[in-house]
Amino acid sequence: MVVTTSGMIELLQRARRVLVTTHVRPDGDALGSTAAMCLGLAHKGITAEVLLLSKLPSKYAFVYNDAGIAYRDVDQGFPADFSLDAYDTLLVIDTGTWSQLPGLRGYVDAFKGTKLVIDHHVTQEDWADAKLVITHAGAAAEIVGELLDTWGVPLDARIGQPLYVGMVSDTGWFQYSSTRPYTLRLAARLLEAGVDADRLYQLLYQNERPQRLAMQARAMQSLELLQDERLAVMSVSQKDFADTGAGVNDSEGLINIPLQVSRVQVSVLLSHPPEGGAIRISFRSKGSVDVAAFAQQFGGGGHVRAAGAKIEGELLSVRTRVVNALSEVLARAAHAE
Repeated sequence: MVVTTSGMIELLQRARRVLVTTHVRPDGDALGSTAAMCLGLAHKGITAEVLLLSKLPSKYAFVYNDAGIAYRDVDQGFPADFSLDAYDTLLVIDTGTWSQLPGLRGYVDAFKGTKLVIDHHVTQEDWADAKLVITHAGAAAEIVGELLDTWGVPLDARIGQPLYVGMVSDTGWFQYSSTRPYTLRLAARLLEAGVDADRLYQLLYQNERPQRLAMQARAMQSLELLQDERLAVMSVSQKDFADTGAGVNDSEGLINIPLQVSRVQVSVLLSHPPEGGAIRISFRSKGSVDVAAFAQQFGGGGHVRAAGAKIEGELLSVRTRVVNALSEVLARAAHAE
């Protein structure tokens, strides 16, 4: 059932103990929106805890540490006695698909409480009791911010900081097309409440490990411009991770670099994570190609201009499949011009 902001508030008002979670490999929006929601629930006298399906990335640790968020992760697997029985509500933020919630489905299917989703992605699956999905929002944090504001929760500096982190993370510090007037109005309110944007910029963008720069160099060395420079493709292998000492989180944002080339319409980054498993693929578009729709053919999804998927197989063969399919899409688009 799809609900409005007011409808979601009504459901949350009934809760007494909420487990909040988000997608695997959480980014700034996932962590910022979950932190702000937990603080907002606490303000309303509702106990909330966070379950992370991956480790808390060191880059974003300050988001939870500054807010004093109670969380646990199941990066090494769910413990034998894991259960949702201690909670009356499960709230999933920044995703609505099982592929982004590995290992959780069995527990959710058996859960007798209320299952809620707050998200801004186009790609959704119908398993929750109620969903608040606003696809034109620049970030899940925007939706959470509007919900808390409507609910009468003061957007002070403590709640404002994780909201701001979420918004700037998913809008490229307000550069992407998903930035809307409401995004900037909310950001201004948070700054007026005392959020230190300069500190956050340094923590998010001037606080990288040397290994990230090494991985960036590897990714750039792999860069190929295809389809008359309209398609940019990069690949990073398990060897690249081993040689550079980088982790999966160190590859965040690399996909946006080729979009600086004027003719590039779609950028693709294929990554074979150090722990093995499926090849992870990220897609970015300047708008001429709906990469969310494209990613769905590989079991993925996301936004029109930013999407992802996972494909089992060898890195080179997966790359060939993806490039061939995207080349056909770009060729049809060029023919239609």
